[in-house]
Amino acid sequence: MSVLVVTGTSTGVGKTVVTAAVAALAAARGSRVAVVKPAQTGIGPDEPGDLDDVRRLAGVTDLHEHRRLRDPLSPAAAARHEGVTPLDLHESARRVRELAAARDLVVVEGAGGLLVRFDDDGATIADLARELRAPVLVVAAPALGTLNHTALTLEALAYRGLTFAGVVLGSWPREPDLACRSNVRDLETLAARPLAGAMPEGAGRLDASEFLLAARGGLGPSLGGVWDAADFRRAHD
Repeated sequence: MSVLVVTGTSTGVGKTVVTAAVAALAAARGSRVAVVKPAQTGIGPDEPGDLDDVRRLAGVTDLHEHRRLRDPLSPAAAARHEGVTPLDLHESARRVRELAAARDLVVVEGAGGLLVRFDDDGATIADLARELRAPVLVVAAPALGTLNHTALTLEALAYRGLTFAGVVLGSWPREPDLACRSNVRDLETLAARPLAGAMPEGAGRLDASEFLLAARGGLGPSLGGVWDAADFRRAHD
């Protein structure tokens, strides 16, 4: 039984692509994999959400969405605006534990960043990770501005005593600029360890077979891939 929580330094940094990549590699090894999205916001009742992307990219069908809210806001704000009860993260934790009891891996994808509110009392995906005693994988953007966002996320993880599973760059550009190249070494300094992966830009548009190859080549051994942090750093120094 294993649970991994995937969060980001912000919204739009590639959390879903990384979630799908982790799930795809685990499923390819024959593991029983489930993916959970506790709260999906900004999507209507019949519209495809993040878990539909996971299904398309990873071929995983054991998918669980606990709450869907229409407005593209934090889960707390979206629930308040819609006039519904906010998601109960304690209940989400219970459901994840039930899944984990019969799976080899449950990947939980948060909404936005680590401290985005799920209710008006301030519950966050960090609280869910702590209740589950699950390691947290941080997905970061590679471009200018990522160092501050990543540093704040890592400080928040450490302050809460959460287990840190590494930093993955969610969308590494085909032609990285000076800021992206410079940030590779600086992000490793912030994390006090090598990067755990760098998924190629556009990976979310691949078909399932191509995506599996991209996942293997974009995630490091700790996540089931063959991506090499030292080679990547040397290539972009």
